[in-house]
Amino acid sequence: MRWSERRARFRALLAGDRCVHPGSVFDPLSARIAEEVGFEAGMFAGSVASLTVLGAPDLIVLTLSEFAEQAYRINRAAELPLMVDADHGYGNALNVTRTVEELEAAGVAGLSIEDTLLPQPYGAGGKAQLVPLEEGVGKMRAALAGRRDPDLVIAGRTSALSVTGLDDAIRRVTAYEAAGVDALFLIGVKTKEQLAALRQAVTLPFILGGAGPEILDLDYLSAMGVRLCLQGHQPFMAAVQAVYDTLAALRAGTPPKQLAGVAPPELMQRLTRDSEYEARMKEWLAD
Repeated sequence: MRWSERRARFRALLAGDRCVHPGSVFDPLSARIAEEVGFEAGMFAGSVASLTVLGAPDLIVLTLSEFAEQAYRINRAAELPLMVDADHGYGNALNVTRTVEELEAAGVAGLSIEDTLLPQPYGAGGKAQLVPLEEGVGKMRAALAGRRDPDLVIAGRTSALSVTGLDDAIRRVTAYEAAGVDALFLIGVKTKEQLAALRQAVTLPFILGGAGPEILDLDYLSAMGVRLCLQGHQPFMAAVQAVYDTLAALRAGTPPKQLAGVAPPELMQRLTRDSEYEARMKEWLAD
């Protein structure tokens, strides 16, 4: 597998001068589709992984091995550079190092480690909390220590803007940049004022999730050093709706040939690389 080549392409995106939207992917076929329609990178979120692998909400009940295995399946099937959300690193700083080792072996091009206190502790009442800044810095250093391929991108992620405010967000991104991460993953930037304050504090490229409509202009984001801006995870939700509607229609008596929205054979053959398998069968299994 050509992990280094796709990591180099991902680093080139971060080093470039344009912001792009990554394609939200969740399995081998979705990654091939994102690649075919022209996305420059894929994004595999922890929340989507929990839904895909367990059918469970995003409450950190997924394990590292389950997450890494699904990331490997995605990477094995497509050449798309894959950025993954590694949540809190599945534990303390020691676990973070192990998380980086496993995800690097699974072929990811980049990963983020966040400073949210996860899983939510007793008594939190559903409100997000952050680990102390010192612990967050320790996790970033642990992530860097776990990296073997220098082209693997490690991003420090924080939700401080929506949890503890702008001043704390600035303290955290400044400290994570000083720790040596390659990019900063910011959750919940809503205004140009917030983004400008953060941009003034650090020089690393930004990755944004949950950005507000005021800033969602690719030219503006590009000028502000944002290189990836997530759009959400609608492809998985659309897939769920399509499966639900199809099964409901079949259960209600709709003949299979009358179903709407079914992928045609030509598309399925292309996405599953049918012609490659056919050629191999003729070469290796023919009489």
